[in-house]
Amino acid sequence: MNDYLVPYQRIRREMTVLNSRFIATLSPAFSVAEARAFIAEMRREFSTATHNVPAYIIGGGHTLTEYASDDGEPSGTAGRPALTVLRGSGLGDVALVITRYFGGTKLGTGGLVRAYTKAAQLVTASVPRARRESVQIALLECPYPLLELVRRLCRQSGVMIQDETFAADVTLRLQIPVVQLEAFEQQLANLSAGQLSLLLLEKQEALLPVE
Repeated sequence: MNDYLVPYQRIRREMTVLNSRFIATLSPAFSVAEARAFIAEMRREFSTATHNVPAYIIGGGHTLTEYASDDGEPSGTAGRPALTVLRGSGLGDVALVITRYFGGTKLGTGGLVRAYTKAAQLVTASVPRARRESVQIALLECPYPLLELVRRLCRQSGVMIQDETFAADVTLRLQIPVVQLEAFEQQLANLSAGQLSLLLLEKQEALLPVE
């Protein structure tokens, strides 16, 4: 669906510069509303902090919305460096808040730029990445003798088994990337001599992790 990567989950990293604590929290955000809600949440969590500096990129590639704020730091020393790091990370649909607790020693404008840049780099380098893709949810009734073969096929094909229900047969709830659906159905038929077939349910959007 998209030709850019997104954060797979929310993460947080922390560092200290001249006794000032910098806490960088990064999260997926798939709309401006989600990004603003995340920023508001961070400001509530760190309500006693000296600054909560936000930046986000919604969308990716050539279609995106960007925002950054210095949140009281000298102009251009906090939000802009954070946004610059986000731009260079290759991530889209991403929101970042860098929280600062002042440690009593002024860093100067150059020191602030370096500190906010480093905090943003620390968290973006650590975040697991994923792609947003269309997936097909399906049910599969599988006889017990074929269960391990089907499980192996799912692992090899990037198909997620969301649930298994054991009765006379095993009913598997599967999440299948739409681009792989036709090939997976053919592989199931080959595996079972035509015995196995999918019951297709709804299509959804999912985050599929990138190694």
